[in-house]
Amino acid sequence: MNAADLYKILIVDDEPQITRVLKTTLNSRGYEVRAETNGVDAMSTFHLWRPDLIITDLAMPNMTGVELCREVRAVAETPIIVLSVRTQEQAKIEALDAGADDYVTKPFSIQELEARVRAHLRRAANTRTQTPEQAITQGDFVIDVAQHRVSVRGDEVHLTPKQFDLLVYFALHAGRVLTHRVLLYAVWGGNAVGQTEYLRVAVGQLRKKIEINEVPRYIKTEPAVGYRFTPEGEASSSL
Repeated sequence: MNAADLYKILIVDDEPQITRVLKTTLNSRGYEVRAETNGVDAMSTFHLWRPDLIITDLAMPNMTGVELCREVRAVAETPIIVLSVRTQEQAKIEALDAGADDYVTKPFSIQELEARVRAHLRRAANTRTQTPEQAITQGDFVIDVAQHRVSVRGDEVHLTPKQFDLLVYFALHAGRVLTHRVLLYAVWGGNAVGQTEYLRVAVGQLRKKIEINEVPRYIKTEPAVGYRFTPEGEASSSL
């Protein structure tokens, strides 16, 4: 049996051509796929069908993609990939702040989208088997939350409390695009959501301790948005 046969994907988009291409492609890869044209119907399908992953457009009638993200996040941690056009920069950030895990910009490569789908399904499955009280094992990282100890590629790394908290949050949301606002709120609290300098400095210090060289492989910058943690160590040109 194809491993993809185990997974259900909900597509939410009011453009028939995109919906048709996605359904055909993902069905051919062994995924079970359903599609809705608006967020209201998508939430009904979500509650009844419980998909493993959601792919949603941002601009839709009745309920926007941002609102859909908020509704889903209120009840579940199901991975959400948003589809956006380049002129929807602010809406994309709002969707990520509302709980979306990733975004793909239209027009997009179907191969890239498939890769994102596989990665998020894999990481969601791994995360379900771990809790913050246990050692978190992700790629090159082993994080003992109870003992506040971290090893990277087998070597122990000493982190400050804030660096440790930041790395734990990254690890628990590996592969997900995390906005500046979300990270600041999670690590520093609600009063710090506008203090992006805190985050910039902390990420810079953390990179010096865990990265192999000056080109980040683990903490990747998403320009104007935030960061993405890739514990497997993907190459990146973003600083």
